[in-house]
Amino acid sequence: FAHSSGIHQDGVLKNVSTYEIIDPKDVGLDSGSIVLTARSGRAALKYRLGVLGVKIDDESKIDTIYQQFLKLADRKKEVNDDDILMLAGADAKASHAVKLDFLQVTTGMGVKSVASIGLDISGQKFEEASTGNGPVDAAIKALKKIIQKQMTLKEFTIQAISKGSDDVGKVHMQVEYDGSVYYGFGANTDIVTASVEAYIDCINKFRVK
Repeated sequence: FAHSSGIHQDGVLKNVSTYEIIDPKDVGLDSGSIVLTARSGRAALKYRLGVLGVKIDDESKIDTIYQQFLKLADRKKEVNDDDILMLAGADAKASHAVKLDFLQVTTGMGVKSVASIGLDISGQKFEEASTGNGPVDAAIKALKKIIQKQMTLKEFTIQAISKGSDDVGKVHMQVEYDGSVYYGFGANTDIVTASVEAYIDCINKFRVK
């Protein structure tokens, strides 16, 4: 009763009897399940977004989210609900003025962490580099070289990863600017990238205030 192939998923969503010849309840299950993997199609992704309360009618937006979904599915065995919500949120951030263009970090034991970052700010490209006390510190210092504003990190929380080393790391941040505190969120399989995205999320919120 678990379907991961795109063809099977599309068939079941259109007519459950296509691949389920008996009712799951007859064997003690509540229902069949749509498992999202790299073999899943757009229909399954759109269905799962609907189940999670995210309604997207624009097919071009579904295509954009689906392409990001495939990239994530290539890195993970199974894409969970948190991942799907993260991808939908990433699509919503596409209109933000400040976007992460690239991030490269060199770190390790016995060496100084160095980060190079590229930002796209309203279509203009900016690049900077910095060292720091760890990869996240180096990346944020490089970011602040480009965004030359007096910002203070008030809170930095990483959600525990419990399902494996390839799971998405979630970062929550609070950044103070001009007397107000702004909340930001980032999610990525790379925790340094997730941290930078959370900081950028804060910046976008006070830039549009």
